[in-house]
Amino acid sequence: MGFQVAHNSKMTTQQTYDVAIVGGGLAGLCLSIQLSRQGHKVIVFEKNKYPFHKVCGEYISFECWNFLEELGVPLSDWDLPHIMQLTVSSPSGRTIEHRLPLGGFGISRYKLDAYLANLSRSIGTEIIEETKIDNIWFNNSSFHVQYDNEMYKAKQVCGTFGKRSNLDIKMKRGFVQKKPNKLNNYIGVKYHIKTNFPSNRIALHNFDDGYCGISKIEDDKYCLCYLTTAKNLKRCNNSIPELEEKILRKNPHLNKIFSEAEFLYNLPETIAQISFDKKTQLEHHMLMIGDAAGMIAPLCGNGMSMAMHGSKIAFEQIHPFLQGKISRNEMEKAYQDKWNEHFKTRLTTGRLIQGMFGKRWITNSFINALNPFPNMVEKLIRQTHGEPF
Repeated sequence: MGFQVAHNSKMTTQQTYDVAIVGGGLAGLCLSIQLSRQGHKVIVFEKNKYPFHKVCGEYISFECWNFLEELGVPLSDWDLPHIMQLTVSSPSGRTIEHRLPLGGFGISRYKLDAYLANLSRSIGTEIIEETKIDNIWFNNSSFHVQYDNEMYKAKQVCGTFGKRSNLDIKMKRGFVQKKPNKLNNYIGVKYHIKTNFPSNRIALHNFDDGYCGISKIEDDKYCLCYLTTAKNLKRCNNSIPELEEKILRKNPHLNKIFSEAEFLYNLPETIAQISFDKKTQLEHHMLMIGDAAGMIAPLCGNGMSMAMHGSKIAFEQIHPFLQGKISRNEMEKAYQDKWNEHFKTRLTTGRLIQGMFGKRWITNSFINALNPFPNMVEKLIRQTHGEPF
C-alpha cells in the first residue's frame, strides 16, 4: 500500500529503523530528539546541508520556549530579542498596533535548525543530508524509503518535508491536485538585513496582494520576509526587484525599509507554489507533521510553534506504538484527533484573516474597523496562537 515507482534490482537494502523522518526542519528534528532520547532508532533525511537559510518569518511564539529548552536548546544563553508588540499596516500606510498577549522571540532558521541537528546527532539520530527521497511505500507492516539505489526500512515514517515536496506530487495529495486559486499559489521571499527598528516589535506591512514581515533575530540582524501571489510576480515580468519597486514600496513603511536597510544577501531566499489549502495529517500510514500537515498564514506568525508542537503530539503517539502498547490504527487516530484539537481552529482563523488582507480597500477597511476595538484584535491574535506546551 502506498505510492511507488518501479523497483530497481540494483537497490541496496540498509538496516531497519524504528522511525524514518523525511525532512530535517523544526518538526522533524524536534521529533527525532524526543524519539532518540527514548532509545528508539531514528533516521532523518534532509535535502539540504546544515546550516542553511530558509524562507521563514523567524518569529516564534513563546508557547514553545520551555519545550525547546527542555530539548536542550540554550535559548536563555543566546540573548535573543523578545518581541511583545505588533504593528500592522495597510497598503496605504495606515497602522494598527497592539500588545502580543504571549509574545515571542526572534531567531534565524540558519542558527536554530543547525543546532537542533547537532543536538539530535549527539544522542544517536542518524541524519543524512543532501538527500532527496524518491519513493516510499508501506508493505507487511513496514515502510520502505528509497533514494537513488539505497533503500531503508522503518516501522514508522513521518513526513516533515515542509510546504511542498516532490513526495506531495507523487502521493497525489489533494492540495496539489487543485487548480491555482487564492489559497494555493503564493511565493515567499526572505532577506536578512541591518536596519533601525525596535527590537521588541514585529511589523506586518501589507501591499497589493501580499504582506511583508520584519522582526529582529540574533546578532543585531532582522528578518524581512514577504508573501505574495504568483500572479503579482508575473505582472512584474517575474522580476523580484521590479515587484519590490513597483508594488511593495507603495507602502510608505516598506519604502523606508527598502531605502535605508543594508541587505545582507546577494540574492534573496525564495520559494514558490505555497498553499494554504487544507491538508491531511495521514497519508499511506505516514504521519504528516508541521507544514506538511497544514500551513497557517504567515501573517498569523505561528507556523514554527505549530511545527514543534506537532512533533510533540506525534511523539506522544509514536512512542507507545513502538512499545507495543497501542496499535497502528490507534496511533493514527489519536494523532489526527489531537492535531485537530490543537490546530484546526487556528488554521481556519488563519485562512479567514488571510482573506482580509491583500486587496487595498479591504485591508484599509479591516484595519480601520479594528482600530477602535482592541479587544477584538487581541481575540484574533489569541485564536491563532496556543498555550505553552
